[in-house]
Amino acid sequence: MNNLNDPPNWNIRPNSRADGGEGSRWNYALLVPMLGLAAFRWIWSRESQKEIEKEREAYHRRTAAFQRDLEAKYHVMISENRRAVAQLSLELEKEQNRTASYREALISQGRKLVEEKKLLEQEQARVMREKRQLQPLGSAYLSYLEKEDDWQRRARLLLKEFEDALTERQSIYCSLIVPRSKRLGIEKSLLVRAASDPVAADLDMATGLADIFQHDTHCGNVWNTNRRQNGRLMWLYLKYWELMVQLKTFKRVERALLEK
Repeated sequence: MNNLNDPPNWNIRPNSRADGGEGSRWNYALLVPMLGLAAFRWIWSRESQKEIEKEREAYHRRTAAFQRDLEAKYHVMISENRRAVAQLSLELEKEQNRTASYREALISQGRKLVEEKKLLEQEQARVMREKRQLQPLGSAYLSYLEKEDDWQRRARLLLKEFEDALTERQSIYCSLIVPRSKRLGIEKSLLVRAASDPVAADLDMATGLADIFQHDTHCGNVWNTNRRQNGRLMWLYLKYWELMVQLKTFKRVERALLEK
């Protein structure tokens, strides 16, 4: 008699027959969705990998573009500073013809500038060689440049103070009524400041001041009321110190990048 609770082929028993009957078909029925799931996972992982590679390539392109932009700006600024320093060297050389001692002092300054330019070019070449071997340094460069803002700010304030004091000193020098002692007091104060201030010492301003006090005898005409028309050598040195601030800033940043 048939069991009503277990009619033929109602209860599913895997592998109930040796010849692969209903139980085998059930196994095949389970295998199909498993294969589908495996195929889906394979397709999904492949598409994900494509997206990852796509994003990675986009990141590399953005990073390379950012680095090229930084390097282009860096080279432009360095080239401008070099041209400015070269132009200043020519102007200083013209002033060397005034006196023998003045000419000798300017030649010394010119040699120092040439050596500074050679050292700067060597440092730049070494930085470029190392940058080709290291990861992009754009963010690190900007970070170090921001750290130099405080030094640059103090240097600009110092140069403004020296400009005002030198303008006053030259005005007294060109005056026929102001006592000579007042001018000597300003000169002494400037020399003390140049020797004690770290920024002034870093720019070697004491040497330039001594040169100005000894050789800058230029005055405007008798009826001149514009103080900025007095003096000639002092204005060249003020421009020279301003350029040296920029050059030293870049050299300090380069040194920090190389030591990183």
